[in-house]
Amino acid sequence: MKKSKNKFIFIYFLFLLFIFFNIFTNICSASLFNSTPELVDKLNSAFENIKDWLLTLATPAAAVAVGVGVFMKKFSFGDEERVRIAKKLIRGSLFSYAFILAINLILSAIKSLVE
Repeated sequence: MKKSKNKFIFIYFLFLLFIFFNIFTNICSASLFNSTPELVDKLNSAFENIKDWLLTLATPAAAVAVGVGVFMKKFSFGDEERVRIAKKLIRGSLFSYAFILAINLILSAIKSLVE
């Protein structure tokens, strides 16, 4: 009785081991031959295009925000609240633009390390 139970456990273990190695070799062969699915390639290129568009639009948006802040400060005519709002607008737009450029730099560094 005990011998047949051990034999069953051994056969079950071999079956699980076979399934594990079969799955593992499929994963390894996919990564060895760099066979990324077409959908993944399309998504990667789409995200690259979105990133490029955001970086392209970030510069004029920051310039417009700084320009609006400068004009708001210039034409405040001594109103302290408008001057304070203009300073916040200028500072916030410059920090946001610097943050976007820093994120782009970090992503480029990570991409160069991965490839």
